Amino acid sequence: MNAVDVERVLVVGSNGLLGQKVAEQLLRGFNYHVTLTSVESAPVREMPAAPYLQADITNRKAVKDLIASVNPDVIINCAAMTNVDACETEREIAWKINVGGVEHLIEAARKRSTAIIHVSSDYVFDGKSGPYTEEDRPEPLSYYGKSKLASENALRTSDVPFFVARTMVLYGYAEGVKANFALWLVNSLREGQTVRIVDDQIGNPTLVDDLAFGLIRAMEMKRRGIYNIAGKDIVSRFDFAVSLARAFGLDASLIQPIKTAQLNQPAARPLKSGLITLKAEVDLGLKLSGVEQGLALLKSQLVRAGK
Repeated sequence: MNAVDVERVLVVGSNGLLGQKVAEQLLRGFNYHVTLTSVESAPVREMPAAPYLQADITNRKAVKDLIASVNPDVIINCAAMTNVDACETEREIAWKINVGGVEHLIEAARKRSTAIIHVSSDYVFDGKSGPYTEEDRPEPLSYYGKSKLASENALRTSDVPFFVARTMVLYGYAEGVKANFALWLVNSLREGQTVRIVDDQIGNPTLVDDLAFGLIRAMEMKRRGIYNIAGKDIVSRFDFAVSLARAFGLDASLIQPIKTAQLNQPAARPLKSGLITLKAEVDLGLKLSGVEQGLALLKSQLVRAGK
């Protein structure tokens, strides 16, 4: 579908990995007036074609003023507190960002019939019977999972047009972002460090570029509801790590398998997880990267960035 009727797009959380990728892909076209916003006072990356406005989504008035000034047709919300253990121990902050922030966006969007595109997680499931479709019943184990489910429910019960993408094990490269699983692993193996990786957590490693493309595609096609957008292959974290070592020519013998229970993490993890992506493939026409293809692209991006 032609995107000419989508004019003003606000990317929330634009300094993060996903936010940067969404902005980058939007700015390749000419159909959008893109505005970027994050909680930080300045953008991590200057994008001359897209003005940057600082805003904290936990501040109701700041969100109201931001939406009034930008008047977007679509909000793409890439902002979240995603550190699962920190969410478990700092519950008030997690709720403010992951739920309160979304509620503020909904309230401001409702007055303008602005659509919201939002990102959720496989952590809304308990990981006892994955992989999951969009129709399976959520049963979150962790506070992070509960906050993501609450954000979904806030959108579902609102009268705002919405699209939710559930994703998992997001990896990729962008400037100034905190190390995701793949980047941390590359750096650790390059330094010759032994790493312990769980072999009992199963899911789809997802290349961030694919998720960004899927969100934009959903916006252009005006899709509504909940969709799974995740990588093509469902593998253990350990197997993904070994594949990464091979793709980057690093020493896979430094990777030691362990069980999740041995880590004694504050938050419980869904183990047998994974997301079935057939609905997104059919409705959005997505061709999602498998592990090998995604890691090859990540490697080329790091080479181009001199990393």
